[in-house]
Amino acid sequence: MIYKEFRGEKLSALGFGSMRMPVVGGDYGKVDYKAAEEMVDEAMRGGVNYYDTAWGYHDGGAEPAIGTFLKQYPRKSFNLATKFPGYDLSNMGKVREIFHAQLEKCGVEYFDFYLMHNVCEMNIDAYLDEKYGTFEYLNEQRKEGRIRHLGFSAHGDLPVLRRFLEKYGAEMEFCQLQINWLDWTFQHAKEKVELLKSYNIPVWVMEPLRGGKLCSLAAEDGQALRALRPQESVTGWAFRFLQSVPEVVVTLSGMSSLEQVRENIKTFATDAPLTEAERAALAAIAKRMTEKESLPCTACRYCTGHCPKHLDIPELIKLYNEHRFTGGGFIAPMALSALPGEKWPSACVGCGSCAKVCPQRIDIPGMMKDFTKRLQQSE
Repeated sequence: MIYKEFRGEKLSALGFGSMRMPVVGGDYGKVDYKAAEEMVDEAMRGGVNYYDTAWGYHDGGAEPAIGTFLKQYPRKSFNLATKFPGYDLSNMGKVREIFHAQLEKCGVEYFDFYLMHNVCEMNIDAYLDEKYGTFEYLNEQRKEGRIRHLGFSAHGDLPVLRRFLEKYGAEMEFCQLQINWLDWTFQHAKEKVELLKSYNIPVWVMEPLRGGKLCSLAAEDGQALRALRPQESVTGWAFRFLQSVPEVVVTLSGMSSLEQVRENIKTFATDAPLTEAERAALAAIAKRMTEKESLPCTACRYCTGHCPKHLDIPELIKLYNEHRFTGGGFIAPMALSALPGEKWPSACVGCGSCAKVCPQRIDIPGMMKDFTKRLQQSE
């Protein structure tokens, strides 16, 4: 197992994510304890010493499950991370009761790593609002030793990340981001990493395989990668890409089978970052994949001055591209939830004034209609 230095400690480069553990009868809220415990035991044998969970994973069942599995091991042999569930605004103001409930659910006296969960457009104002006391309380727990390291995770775009860092950047010890070779450009992960680097904040990775989407590529793309690294799996390429980003300390994998645990441990037995040519090959594949499913908006903003509803059309197109490529997901609805209803794609009146001035000839009213339909289907 590769280990990375963090504040005088050694953390396994592979972290065990508990969002996708095996379940009973297809019920996400019922963790298959026998199968999941075998996975944790295999991870411990393989040298994994970082275990990530959260309040909402498996409908609240992940924290007690992970706590149960790790209880048989010496407390200092593993690092346990969980998060304050700020993705639900109704939890704001409840940090004290939630934190103590998490200690009890996990059966521990302290958390090695604790995160302010999912800083994004929808909750940034609440996270920054001192009346809720979220940061203040968690920082107090850090001083008292019930949190060893305090950080945050983020799905928000760059402006949200900047706002959070301007207030709390000096106090954050690490940040968890969605990074993979596709989102390096598609979700501006490269710029986010550079911003964190300016604050000297190391990076933890979530969704390295984009929910499994990067484990299976078009035949010609898989063939091109095999020509460069004949012995490397497509999944391995995704992890090798992250080994090429020096700011990355821990890469979390939400494994759902014993075989996945074994394969990932095998991959992380060696540090084999990609060459520039190999990274360029992945970038070319990412470009083809995203362009195939995305509208070619260049954000020239010619359209916005012609919209009678004053919609931020380039931003809506960006969210539409994400939602369409992912096949749904929570990122676009989450970002839209921070906007008033009159700024949603459903507010488009279909006048077509925007499309008439679009240099890329995008059917903007058609996009707005399709986006609205997709959002309704995902509710």
